Amino acid sequence: MSQSTVDQLTAALGAAQVAVDDASRNARRHDYWMVSHVRDLVGTPADKPLCVVRPRNVEDVQATLRIANATGTPVVPFGLGSGVVGGVIPGAKAILLDMGAMARTRFIDETNLLASFDAGRMGLSAEEEVATHGLTIGHWPQSVAISTVGGWVATRASGQFSSAYGNIEDIIYSIEAVLPTGELVTLGRGPRAAAGPDLRHILMGSEGSLGVITGVTFSLRRAAEARALSCFEAPTMQGGFDLQRTIIQAGWRPPVVRQYDERESRRLDARAKACLILMVHEGPAALVAVETQAVAALAEAAGIAAAPTDIVSNWLGHRNHVPGWDELTSRNIVADTVEISATWDKIGLVYADAVKSLAEVPGLLAGSAHSSHVYRSGLNLYFTFAVMTDGPAAMEAIYMDCWRRILEATDTNGGSLAHHHGVGRVRRDWLPRELGDGGVALLRTIKAAVDPNGIMNPGALLPDA
Repeated sequence: MSQSTVDQLTAALGAAQVAVDDASRNARRHDYWMVSHVRDLVGTPADKPLCVVRPRNVEDVQATLRIANATGTPVVPFGLGSGVVGGVIPGAKAILLDMGAMARTRFIDETNLLASFDAGRMGLSAEEEVATHGLTIGHWPQSVAISTVGGWVATRASGQFSSAYGNIEDIIYSIEAVLPTGELVTLGRGPRAAAGPDLRHILMGSEGSLGVITGVTFSLRRAAEARALSCFEAPTMQGGFDLQRTIIQAGWRPPVVRQYDERESRRLDARAKACLILMVHEGPAALVAVETQAVAALAEAAGIAAAPTDIVSNWLGHRNHVPGWDELTSRNIVADTVEISATWDKIGLVYADAVKSLAEVPGLLAGSAHSSHVYRSGLNLYFTFAVMTDGPAAMEAIYMDCWRRILEATDTNGGSLAHHHGVGRVRRDWLPRELGDGGVALLRTIKAAVDPNGIMNPGALLPDA
């Protein structure tokens, strides 16, 4: 059956579009989830996929899914492999659908502020192209240079400038996708609609489990006229949380609002004595001037001192650099980041309980957090842990224990267990705590209706039945 599937794909698409060589298959066995890399180290690597299909256009995707659906062959969409939660582990029987060749600009519409791209377009490249028209997508995930626009949608991503520009769901205008049957759908037609449930949201965050996103149209913004920076130093995390709440609930919306605990503040800048709060203000020059002054007045009223703004400019210059896993595992260190969210009255409890629990882990080098996305009703926290281990054999268990501690502290205090990295495999078994049994059952019903043969990205997102 597997060889028949490969033969059918080759006949339909051409041999150049269907790779079965070891190098191509090996390079796409998994994404950037640390556990996948640890398993490579200990000799239990993920299996290579059956083949790698590189569609050139929508018709190639449709042909691939029709063959896969008819033969019951799993299909795993692949962007640039920057996911960090194990959303991509195809296995030996699966077609790995590499979307990298589908990277065209479809159109840029300066009148209606729209831009449309193939799903395989690298994010920074898309942003740089619209910038030549004096426009911006406004979506700046840390992975912007190593992720695709389709991946942003599939993982329900968030960017560093989200407090003003919104998360991916606020930036999406329409989504084009191929369903497991090969049927093509375009979801989203106008700037706003009341034509039943918004079906775009079924695909946002679906992590390749319901179909293949082939095109994305964004609602753009004009490039900001002015930018200003603010920096403050709160004596405690709770004091900083309170200031953020005051600012946002007063109606001010700096695109970037980030708060670091004492450990991370010192790592960010050696001058820090307490909890740094970084802000970027963008927009019309008059608005930026008024907002900057208003935020400074609110900080002063709260007894929170200003800090040097070069801390913010330094962060802007280095914000997307992260060490490779090999840099850490070669030193027997296991590490990761875990992003959650909670309402204002609960976020302080989540922070305190998670950091306290992480401190109990033997060999802990770092157990800290910062906030990076703020809302009227609460904010997110981005926990970081790093643990010195006895070697690769111990790493996965320690890794999972640290994740458990953070998610239990979040769940116990009523927070949400995922903010912007998605579910993948690392959060999969926690999904009932997030959605409830009824919510998981509803998601299974949708999955069964859209993908009755269960071919799309099996093992990710949904917990085992």
